Amino acid sequence: MKKCRIVFSGSGGQGVITAAIILAEAAVLYENLNAVQSQDYGAAARGGSSRADVIISDSEIIYPKVIEPNVLVCLTQEAYNKFYPIIRPGGLLITDTRFVKIQRKADAHQVELPMYRTVMDDIGKPIVFNICMLGALIALTELVRPESIMKVLEIRIPSGFLKMNRKALNLGIGLGKQFAG
Repeated sequence: MKKCRIVFSGSGGQGVITAAIILAEAAVLYENLNAVQSQDYGAAARGGSSRADVIISDSEIIYPKVIEPNVLVCLTQEAYNKFYPIIRPGGLLITDTRFVKIQRKADAHQVELPMYRTVMDDIGKPIVFNICMLGALIALTELVRPESIMKVLEIRIPSGFLKMNRKALNLGIGLGKQFAG
């Protein structure tokens, strides 16, 4: 049985909610899995805290909120400080090296990735930071195939932005594979 509980956290404008929606849609539409996605916004849409929960399973999902995630993604220091204690023992904690400094040892596999720097160095546009993060996540977890993410992106975004998003996804996959294990 396959079941994974994921919390994406960061600040409004980083695309954590969009990434969660894309992952859930990829699982349901192209991987024949069940998924639920819920979100929580901070006081402001941009700059306020944001959290998105995703549960992916090959069986029925009873409760849609994540209490102890198997995977926790923190894209800001505030998100890390707030959420690192909730990760399930032995889980996976993914952070970005520019925005998060690991301060405490969680009972988890901690992976610090230079996602933002990689996107800025190779693409120059921070708008695809979330897609790079999603690529790293799927490389580290193998929850869904990259093709499934791309199929969702083809539906959700204008065709003129597909090449940039594909590149960001591949950059993230490369980072994830490099730091896996």
